[in-house]
Amino acid sequence: MSNFWDLIWLMLSAFLFIAYLMILFQIIVDLFRDSELGGGSKVLWIIGLVFIPMLTAIIYIIARGKGMAARQSASMQRAKADTDAYIRSVAAKSPAEQIADAKSLLDAGTISHDEYAKLKAKALA
Repeated sequence: MSNFWDLIWLMLSAFLFIAYLMILFQIIVDLFRDSELGGGSKVLWIIGLVFIPMLTAIIYIIARGKGMAARQSASMQRAKADTDAYIRSVAAKSPAEQIADAKSLLDAGTISHDEYAKLKAKALA
């Protein structure tokens, strides 16, 4: 029976430790993401996280928690906008480019004349 409770204690302590590490890494990422915070302030927060991590993490979340959410949201929106722009630049071909690609496939004998007509109609639609 003792082994069962030891296992439960191990799982609980491992969960808490991993959650604690995730919070610390989130704070560190937020520190480096914040362009308004000066370098000296960042160094002080990092020193606090190294020497008295629990207290510093709690103070950081209380003092800068609202800003953390805003910076995370802004970062996600920038990443989404960059991804959308990349997808549009890669995927979007003009109808003339689509027809030219289909014509080159027809000339190479890869597709038939009927398939070329379908691709041309689709590009012009």
